[in-house]
Amino acid sequence: MGALVDGHFDEELENGLVLGVSCEPGIENEPETKVIQDAVKVLLLGLGEDINREGLRKTPFRVAKALREGTRGYKLKVKDIVQSALFPEAGLDNGVGHAGGVGGLVIVRDLDLFTYCELCLLPFQVKCHVGYVPSGQRVVGLSKLSRVADVFAKRLQDPQRLADEVCSALQNGIMPTGVAVVLQCSHIHFPNFASAFLNSNHQGWFKTVVTSGSGVFENEKDIIWGEFLSLLKFRGIDIDACSRVSGDGCWCPSQNISTVEPADSEMVTAVTSIIQSLGEDPLRKELLGTPTRFVRWLMNFRNTDFKMKLNGIDRYRMSPFESNGDVEDSIQSELNLSLWSQCEHHLLPFHGVVHIGYFGSEIDVIGKSLFQSIVHFHGFKLQVQERLTRQIAETVSLLVGKDVMVVVECNHTCMISRGIEKFGSSTATMAVLGRFSTEPAARAKFLQSIPPTTGE
Repeated sequence: MGALVDGHFDEELENGLVLGVSCEPGIENEPETKVIQDAVKVLLLGLGEDINREGLRKTPFRVAKALREGTRGYKLKVKDIVQSALFPEAGLDNGVGHAGGVGGLVIVRDLDLFTYCELCLLPFQVKCHVGYVPSGQRVVGLSKLSRVADVFAKRLQDPQRLADEVCSALQNGIMPTGVAVVLQCSHIHFPNFASAFLNSNHQGWFKTVVTSGSGVFENEKDIIWGEFLSLLKFRGIDIDACSRVSGDGCWCPSQNISTVEPADSEMVTAVTSIIQSLGEDPLRKELLGTPTRFVRWLMNFRNTDFKMKLNGIDRYRMSPFESNGDVEDSIQSELNLSLWSQCEHHLLPFHGVVHIGYFGSEIDVIGKSLFQSIVHFHGFKLQVQERLTRQIAETVSLLVGKDVMVVVECNHTCMISRGIEKFGSSTATMAVLGRFSTEPAARAKFLQSIPPTTGE
């Protein structure tokens, strides 16, 4: 049914066809897109990359498209969304109690949002819960609550301001008795290169909860808040068990990263131009340090020429294990090695775990630390997961012999940005060398040893 024959397929690829990707007409020629593309080229050059190599040639446009999609809220008006979706709804006929368009609590739970942190330009995810108490026999279409929240999420944000802006917009747009907003926020907490080697148990997410209320919800101690939170608990949502943003508002993990290395001034200027092209004021006090913080974080992935320091890999190189053919007795594994990396297509982070299997005797403690070092060394670069998996397998084979199997499981931020918003999705890739490539029983045995992935 419309499949491309090989010749036609090759022709389409040569002509620049990108399968499964649609572009807004003319977006590539718009001034804002051009500014971002030029800035991204400066960033890539600052990382020591070749902007003309295959994997990076279209990265400036892909990044520009993702950023413009992720900040489209600056061009949207809440008033247009809400006023087109207000409906008359009577209250109770006998006037006893509260329901319908007068006094009946309405909530929408578990709205998935994606936004960019204004302090570091890294993404954070939001689980949004919105409630309101109708008045004046007016109700709003439930989908509009999600759309209003998304308008403000598609801007550079911090959690509390996001909650306050959604709450205020709904209060002014619907004119209800009150509005309540609860946000459960998860900010990716990326280690720098040095700390990743020192702390293999680094936690990948910083989580917090914020609330905002208007009208009858202004006081969180009032009964109406208790009823709202009770309806959340039906879904297993207990905000009392979540951490709250401290009074100083420094919730972003980038605030805790210290470095004495000065940020490259050209790269900082490039990030400043990106912020301005998105419709923000780079001189707003919350954004003043953002370009520097972003550049210092991005420099973790610079393309350097230093040698991999694996404490003398040849020293720990093992002789190939003489197997008697018993797969169960001869396969060793090292599971759940932490992985951090950066997608070279969109300059968005991804992270996950690596599982390594090999034939041989169990390796010592020093050897296990080498496995983690190998993963970090290949991870802290601009990468694609398929290449990363192959590189880990090839390097590990120098340590334990040619019979190696590597499985990489990752969550990619680019799957919840760029308008795709596939929350909870993950990617698994596999590399097999030597006997693992020819013995299905060996592959099956190793795969069975991998523990189930637990949620964040």
